[in-house]
This record gives sequence, structure tokens and C-alpha cells, in this order.
Amino acid sequence: MPQIPEKIHELTVGQLSARSGAAVSALHFYEAKGLISSRRTTGNQRRYGRDTLRRVAFVRAAQRVGIPLATIRQALAQLPEERTPTNEDWARLSAAWRTELDERIKQLGRLRDHLTDCIGCGCLSLETCVLSNPDDAFGERMAGSRLLPVRNPAPDGDEA
Repeated sequence: MPQIPEKIHELTVGQLSARSGAAVSALHFYEAKGLISSRRTTGNQRRYGRDTLRRVAFVRAAQRVGIPLATIRQALAQLPEERTPTNEDWARLSAAWRTELDERIKQLGRLRDHLTDCIGCGCLSLETCVLSNPDDAFGERMAGSRLLPVRNPAPDGDEA
């Protein structure tokens, strides 16, 4: 991994890419989505503060566990711009995601436990399938395609 001298306080997009492991296109995408920011030189080149390395690492770690970009952006908005985020900053933000991750783990466990039955059955019945209808939440109300989302009419009465 290329080392950047401590006296350099800003990184080019290439340096940030090399150090973070994120593709240049991913960094541009993150910036477009408001996850990281840069300043522009007089030659219109991007320059990133060194703290952006930690922000990119945070974004990539959050993406690996399935956190949506909008949620990541909200979390990063709570971090200070003028300093590198601390371990306490990261711990506070990631703790808020624990419930969501625990629920996702539960759902994945259920999928893993019933996947063989589901593939063997092939029905994906909304009435009885433990994957499409966990805990038979809809079984008492109705079955079949009526459970598919219903489109709400537009305000002028036309279908949306």
C-alpha cells in the first residue's frame, strides 16, 4: 500500500483510491451521494482531507453488512467535519445499527434454515411459505395475489 508522507494533508483521488482500496469511480459516486467531500484546486482537481480515508473505510464496512447508503449518509452527517472521527464517534454511530443488523441476521437464519425445503417445494405459496409468509402473518386474512402491494390512486383519481 502506498505511503503518503505526514506533511501531505490532502489526497488526490488516485491517492485516496490507492490507500482506501475503493475504485476512483466509487469515490466519485460516494461524493455525488454526499458520503465524502472534496475541495477543488484552481485546476479543478479534487483534493480530499486525510480524514476521508476513515470515512471511506466506514462507508465500505457499512455497505458490506448491508446498510443502505441513505442511512450511511445520515450517520456521516453527525460526524465533525473539522477533525478525524474518533473510535467513540464510530462506536456511537454503529450502535444505532445494531437492532437492524440483528433483525437481518434473524431473517438470514430463517432463510438458511428453510431454503432446502423451499427449493424442494418450489411453491412459494404466500399462504403457507415460511419465507414469503413468516409466522403465517397473512394466513388468517387472505391468500394469493391479493397480498401483493396495491397501487394507490394518484390524487386526481388516476392510477399512479
